Amino acid sequence: MRILHTMLRVGNLENSVAFYTDVLGMTELRRKEYPEGRFTNVFVGYQPESEGAVLELTWNWDQSSYDLGTGYGHVALAVDDVYAACERIRERGGKVTREPGPMKHGTTVLAFVEDPDGYKIELLGRD
Repeated sequence: MRILHTMLRVGNLENSVAFYTDVLGMTELRRKEYPEGRFTNVFVGYQPESEGAVLELTWNWDQSSYDLGTGYGHVALAVDDVYAACERIRERGGKVTREPGPMKHGTTVLAFVEDPDGYKIELLGRD
């Protein structure tokens, strides 16, 4: 078994696709509309689905926002340099919500950014 994808419901599909592709550098892997169900799925990731886990962005055509709830945590991305990654994200219009630096009670360097729907993305430096 392996993890295939994580699904996030998004309020504006094109804003979310732009964030994950233009700001975070993922690739749009596939897109499918379901007119009878009134929703669209877009899969984005850093490698083909056959090689690793990806994100499924689900846009329900009649829903423009969601309550994130208290159970959701974050998506984590490994980066070579957390400081440089945050600068690139800022330059591309992304929002850094926790500046790069060591984690509390540890030495791992991390930061957090936020997507257009408020989902947290953790950037982790490689140890």
